[in-house]
Amino acid sequence: MSDLSTRTVSISGAKSALRHAFKKRRPVFLWGPPGIGKSDAIHQLGAEMDAHVIDVRLSLWEPTDIKGIPYFNSTDSTMSWAPPVELPTEELAAKHPVVILFLDEMNSAPPSVQAAAYQLVLNRRVGTYRLPDNVIVVAAGNREADKGVTYRMPAPLANRFVHLELRVDFDDWFQWAVANKIHKDVVGYISFAKQDLYDFDPKTASRSFATPRSWSFVSELLDDDLGDATLADLVSGAVGEGTGVKFMAHRKVAGRMPNPSDILKGKVKELKVKEISAMYSLTVSLCYELKDADQKKVPNWNEMADNFFRFMMDNFETELTVMGAKIALSSYDLPIDPSRLKNFDEFHDRFGKYVIAANQ
Repeated sequence: MSDLSTRTVSISGAKSALRHAFKKRRPVFLWGPPGIGKSDAIHQLGAEMDAHVIDVRLSLWEPTDIKGIPYFNSTDSTMSWAPPVELPTEELAAKHPVVILFLDEMNSAPPSVQAAAYQLVLNRRVGTYRLPDNVIVVAAGNREADKGVTYRMPAPLANRFVHLELRVDFDDWFQWAVANKIHKDVVGYISFAKQDLYDFDPKTASRSFATPRSWSFVSELLDDDLGDATLADLVSGAVGEGTGVKFMAHRKVAGRMPNPSDILKGKVKELKVKEISAMYSLTVSLCYELKDADQKKVPNWNEMADNFFRFMMDNFETELTVMGAKIALSSYDLPIDPSRLKNFDEFHDRFGKYVIAANQ
């Protein structure tokens, strides 16, 4: 795929490309529709690199906010420039191994502001101000087709960037969701209905639509003790009515599933409700409970893990059993010790080759 209008990268792919571009001090522009996680990707990368991130919403700036404002220098009777306080100083840069200057919503800034950014992006200086050597520049913005407030980026400015267009990737999102403790009902539903992770269509008039960002809103709402009617209104207002109705129906069925703790304790060995989306949620809930028990150093953790594998083998189809193992081993990074699980040999004989293939 050589056409940039169709060539896309996942969040993890973008972070890998950014790391290499940073080594060459080459500015990068991240394109993508709203809610996909552009800003969060930069902050994730900053944390991974132990970098200080300066997040500038360029759409809110004026041209003088970049170049600074002139003032009369009484010492030598000349006009000097006062640089903006948001730009990194040498003193700030000296405190961090890397500083990321993130110019968010760049193509939503008026053309005059974008023009003022030319010199800063390419020459690393504007007026008398210079970017410190360990500062790297990244910009981001929505595409013109996304119905946002955007201005066409002037060709001279566009040519100063390496351009990457992001796409939504379920595996990337799942890893992020686990790390950020997104509600297990959301993770379980999206694991089953991956197409509902993102359904933005700029051609529709709908005000709400599903994105990784709006699903994080739903996760927050589920932490509150709300009535079903109120919760349904809020969920639909976050991810759209159609998706909201499906999610609430899924959650109702998932609520009839056995308590994950009872399964891990060996109190429940048989699954009577065989609704597939609810089974996905139950699998995620079991992994969630095992992770929590591991962090709390529960003494009988290995017995709980053993019950986890036994329950899956006895009640789930192959696809779901393999998915459960993959989530447990890869996403939740559970410390499975096969030598301490009496059911693991049987699991490995029946499903091991599928788990290995799923992780390749």
